[in-house]
Amino acid sequence: MKNILEFLQVTAAAQPDKMAVAAEDGCCSWRELLHGSECIGTALAVRTGPRAPVPVLMEKGRHALCAFFGAVQAGCFYVPLNPDLPQPRLRQVLEVLRPSCILTDGIHRELAGQLMPAGEVLQIEDLLQSTPDPAALEHVRAGMTDQDPLYCLFTSGSTGTPKGVVISHRAVLDFIPSFTALFGIGADDVIGNQAPFDFDVSVKDIYAAVQTGATLVVIPRRLFSQPAALMDYLCDHRVTTLTWAVSALCLVSALHGLEYRAPDRVRRVLFSGEVMPPAHLRRWMEHLPQAAFVNLYGPTEITCNCTYHRIERKASYDAGIPLGQPFPNRRVFLLDEEGHEISRDGQTGEICVSGAGLALGYYNAPEQTAQVFVQHPDNRCFTECIYRTGDLGRYDENGALYFNGRKDFQIKHMGHRIELEEIERAAAALHGVTQCCCVFDAQKSRLHGFYTGAAESAAVFTELSGRLPAFMLPRTLERIEQMPLTKNGKADRARLLAMARREIS
Repeated sequence: MKNILEFLQVTAAAQPDKMAVAAEDGCCSWRELLHGSECIGTALAVRTGPRAPVPVLMEKGRHALCAFFGAVQAGCFYVPLNPDLPQPRLRQVLEVLRPSCILTDGIHRELAGQLMPAGEVLQIEDLLQSTPDPAALEHVRAGMTDQDPLYCLFTSGSTGTPKGVVISHRAVLDFIPSFTALFGIGADDVIGNQAPFDFDVSVKDIYAAVQTGATLVVIPRRLFSQPAALMDYLCDHRVTTLTWAVSALCLVSALHGLEYRAPDRVRRVLFSGEVMPPAHLRRWMEHLPQAAFVNLYGPTEITCNCTYHRIERKASYDAGIPLGQPFPNRRVFLLDEEGHEISRDGQTGEICVSGAGLALGYYNAPEQTAQVFVQHPDNRCFTECIYRTGDLGRYDENGALYFNGRKDFQIKHMGHRIELEEIERAAAALHGVTQCCCVFDAQKSRLHGFYTGAAESAAVFTELSGRLPAFMLPRTLERIEQMPLTKNGKADRARLLAMARREIS
């Protein structure tokens, strides 16, 4: 296979009338999803050139998926845009892309016009009325290769400008069959999509369904603040597979959704995005005693994930949950500060990845691409591109790889180098603490901690004092009702730092 559309065509031929997608904007079969993409692709092909970006501004659902595959039918790549993002952020993305058109729906047409006053605004309801031109689409396909871009997802950039991570067809074609085979996802499964379509966790949901013929249920976003309604929704739709961000799982368990009703048809829970707090993991495992739980690791730049660890129910995980073993056709290793690979236990190094899953780079940002997609420093014999994740890791005495924090979360405090995640792990292991996040105010050289749970801050501080050296203890420790999150579902450290500064002042 060299094009992701082959997954869609094979599945639509094998089970044309089976439900492919169930969402708030309606349901569709595999035949209807393929037909919709051909209509859109035919209309787009006469308006765009090959390998051009097609921004898709609409809520996640069946129409968005038709738009994604329609862009690919036209030989282009799609860029999901979340309509709820601030307009300045959306404009930044479009300035990076410089697209000739934007694809939207009737609900967001006015917004699209404001964002692209000089570009062509295409409405999906109109494009779906086009008549497919198989000959034109086949001509487009003949000129494509598996290294052509499939999608582009934007992440935060250290320069203040979002970075567009470009992923090829080959990367997804290589990863998804391994992903579905390893975890037993098949045509009889129902995948409950939690992640926004502009977040790469959703890539596993979308393409696992397309490759296997499983049904993709797009869960309404509002339900994640209504745990009882969310549990009813999962049960009513007979969801079997959750590939969710850790923050989403923690939200359900923190708000006691599992006590109300456990989604007992769920057979597997695959989580990623952040370190899973042990208390939340235990709660999920208690309520789903027959389900498999898997810790997934990997940044957007390596196509979803590069390692996985199957949770062992009898293991204590006192030292944390390992990142696990590499997915097939991935190589994961540590580099020290001199660029040499680390093999012995206990030494911390930067996690690096090579293999077929690497992104094509950052769109329209060659300097940023060159900083992290680099030649392996130890290989002078042939070209070997690796991705430097910026994550730190270490091996234990048994060779298991553990996440050890971010390079940019490593701070210098009271003369010591400190990993903020080490403090957070220690706090999250305490009774009555469900989640913890630490921030460092470099201006005042002060360390602040925030946590959720029933424990009193004085008790948490006392217990931490017995586990951590004095220089690692937060100056302030505040209990909050709910951890603030970024749009990608991770703890919002910038907001927490602002909260800490307000409290001190």
